[in-house]
Amino acid sequence: MKLIDRYTLKKLIGPFFFGLATVIFLFLFQFLIKSLDQFLGKGLSIWIIIQLISLNLAWMVTLAVPMAMLVASLMAFGSMSSENEITIMKASGISLKRLMLPLIVISFIMFYLMIKFNNDVLPEANHKARILLYDISKTKPTFLLEPGKFSDDLQGVQILVKKTFPNSNNIEGVYIYDYSDPLFKNLLTAKTGDIEFTTDFKKIVMNLRDGEIHQISIKDPTKDYRRIKFEKHRLLFNAEGFGFKSSNENTFTRGDRELSADAMNNVVDSLKKYKDGLDDVFLNNLSKDIKRLAGLRYTDTVFKKSGSVQISRPLKIDSAFSGGIVLSRYDSLNNLRRTLMEKFSEFQNTNVIQDQVDKQIDSYEVEIYKKYSIPFACVVFILVGAPLGYRVKKGGFGIAAGLSLFFFLLYWACLIGGEKLADRALVSPFMGMWIANIIIGCLGLYLMFKSS
Repeated sequence: MKLIDRYTLKKLIGPFFFGLATVIFLFLFQFLIKSLDQFLGKGLSIWIIIQLISLNLAWMVTLAVPMAMLVASLMAFGSMSSENEITIMKASGISLKRLMLPLIVISFIMFYLMIKFNNDVLPEANHKARILLYDISKTKPTFLLEPGKFSDDLQGVQILVKKTFPNSNNIEGVYIYDYSDPLFKNLLTAKTGDIEFTTDFKKIVMNLRDGEIHQISIKDPTKDYRRIKFEKHRLLFNAEGFGFKSSNENTFTRGDRELSADAMNNVVDSLKKYKDGLDDVFLNNLSKDIKRLAGLRYTDTVFKKSGSVQISRPLKIDSAFSGGIVLSRYDSLNNLRRTLMEKFSEFQNTNVIQDQVDKQIDSYEVEIYKKYSIPFACVVFILVGAPLGYRVKKGGFGIAAGLSLFFFLLYWACLIGGEKLADRALVSPFMGMWIANIIIGCLGLYLMFKSS
């Protein structure tokens, strides 16, 4: 039996790595097409692009490993079935369930490894990838001057040149509109010049020749006007934002997909404590208001034509809280009505806050269960793939890819639908994340026992 187990696993290894590479390639191609416009034309180095791709490989591996297990089991058992190897083994008294045993053991090992990967590697990769994408999004492209077009890449100035030279930094016909000074506006013109970065790339240096400076006061343009001619003039501009600059990771808060299951469980516990504390605060405030109202005294006032007669009727309930305050019955009723309205409004606000907290708890629990449900798909897909491969009796990649795509789409539709239902509190987070495994797992068990 050990020889048969090794032979079955040997049949599984090659298709697994082939399926894993194919699925990752498809995910990577989709990612590059979707994100291409975010980093094209920004002068990014090859190392930055490799970093971005490497960090995004983490979530691709999370989804690709279960699908590769499905492809591998389909191809392995399809190949063995087409060559009548399974028929011979069944005739020798070895059942299909016994042949699937080493695959099931491997699937549980992959299940454990993927749980570790999803809690230790994936959160850090997602966090670093989000920071890197943010840094790329705020990176400006290399400073470029196009003839006949105004450039406003530099803060506080607009630059127009009539002619540039491809093999040098020389420029001709320069017009610079400088509005960085709150008191004056400057218009600089020059016949020729050149432009370059400083050695640390923090400043842009522009050397102008044979030009004029026209300065106009913003407060009084009719009086304060100056015109200055120059043979040579040098300008310095800040070059912040040009070129890639890494941000500090500690300045970004982590989202739910950037935390491990243990960290999210701690967040859920704190949110539940906060939710329970809202009820305690409301009940304490209600108790204080009841005691305050019970301690107030009111008077009855009877008006007559000649005057009024006042009869004092203190309430007997906890008069120690009266504090010497005496109100008329009309004022007491208004005070009671106003307090009731305030308590009702506070009760509504407490319910709204609790609903928001419940939604946050559900979203975190969805991500917690997802870290376990997707790795468990390795086991589920083995239960489906091996009996299907035996029934199809063809081990070709086309059949395996087609069936794998169908079941993966079914699994993904159940997973996304369950997540949406859980976010809307229509089902529990556990059921929303595990319904796909339950459905396909039951189908796999049925196929396995039916094929046996």
